[in-house]
Amino acid sequence: MKQLDLAMLDTLSAQAKASPRLRANANLHDELSDPIQRLAIAMEPDTVIRPHRHAHTWELLTALRGRFIVLLFNDDGVVTERVVLGEGCAVQETPVGGWHGVLSLDTGGVIFEVKRGPYTPINSADFAPGYELDDAQQGAELNRWYAQAQVGDRLWSQV
Repeated sequence: MKQLDLAMLDTLSAQAKASPRLRANANLHDELSDPIQRLAIAMEPDTVIRPHRHAHTWELLTALRGRFIVLLFNDDGVVTERVVLGEGCAVQETPVGGWHGVLSLDTGGVIFEVKRGPYTPINSADFAPGYELDDAQQGAELNRWYAQAQVGDRLWSQV
């Protein structure tokens, strides 16, 4: 039997706090080639999740601990949905190819993610225009934008 107990969530949160990226994950799937990826991801509020999409899979998220803003975008970078997991929303699913971004609101936050495998790294074409590079200054600005974003706000424009 596989399980994530409270001690494991504490350990995962401590690993995220110590990580330069301010996040850490614990996989429940055995291999990256597994057909269904299942993982807990500890995310500190300053971690940066650039707007991206998964061309081959849907993505299901739920908060195990803490709150997370999840934004969905259309192809023109307009916010089409905004939910706060752990506060008013228990589970959110992004459709195949759906643009999305996530912001952790609480220290010690842990989100659970399920998506179709095998694991496929996100390539530059699957980051939103203008967000292809992992830029720390841009990331801080992006997190501030995520925190205030509402349905109808635009983050980028397709070129």
